[in-house]
Amino acid sequence: MIHPTAIIESSAYIDDTAEVGPYCIIGKNAKIKKGTRLFAHVNVGDNTEIGESCTVHPFASLGGPPQDISYRNEETLCTIGDNNVIREYVTISRGTRSSGATIVGNSNFIMASSHIAHDCRVGNNIIMANGATLAGHVHVADRAILSGLCAVHQFCSIGTFAFVSGLTGVPKDIPPFVMAAGNRARLYGLNIVGLERNGFSKEEIAKLKKAYRILFRSALSLQVSLKMVEEELDGDNVAELLRFIRSSERGICR
Repeated sequence: MIHPTAIIESSAYIDDTAEVGPYCIIGKNAKIKKGTRLFAHVNVGDNTEIGESCTVHPFASLGGPPQDISYRNEETLCTIGDNNVIREYVTISRGTRSSGATIVGNSNFIMASSHIAHDCRVGNNIIMANGATLAGHVHVADRAILSGLCAVHQFCSIGTFAFVSGLTGVPKDIPPFVMAAGNRARLYGLNIVGLERNGFSKEEIAKLKKAYRILFRSALSLQVSLKMVEEELDGDNVAELLRFIRSSERGICR
């Protein structure tokens, strides 16, 4: 299932069930696993692994050298998991020497012209709409949604089930379960539609609503509001919200 016009380094591994279309280029030590299909003109860089049952559309560039002026051709990695849909003109860079790898999880839908920069950690079941952009060292937790043409600053984190609106610039961390929008991101309540679609109960959503009001809409200081939420509310989701805020290094968009 390898088209005769594909150019493949001798050290690359391609599973017998994988498909490599016309004019694809596969770099040294690359791995293409079971059931993955590369359409025409896909470029897979050196030391790049693509997991099982992925579909990669034309002109995607996966595992290319990082866009980092400190990079000096070190041997770094790009690892992409299983069941990902990667559309046209997506770019995913290898890591730099600082962390060594860019890692993308499973079952993500990465739409056309999106960019995942060096050293990012992208989880599972994430949607990146057309032109969504992650700078270096960004962490995106499971089931987050990044809308079209949003841009996330380097070293930021996006929490689980967060929703980032289109054309949003993200200079700080976005907590889990919330919606963010704006030229410089501000919070606009919980991602209620996303939570309901993913089976959150009314009780769980009510607890998160109360936690949101205390943390982001009261006159209390952040430390006081964190303590109040911890004392008044329980549950894994509230605990994850508190953990995320307390572990933030860049600060939280509010």
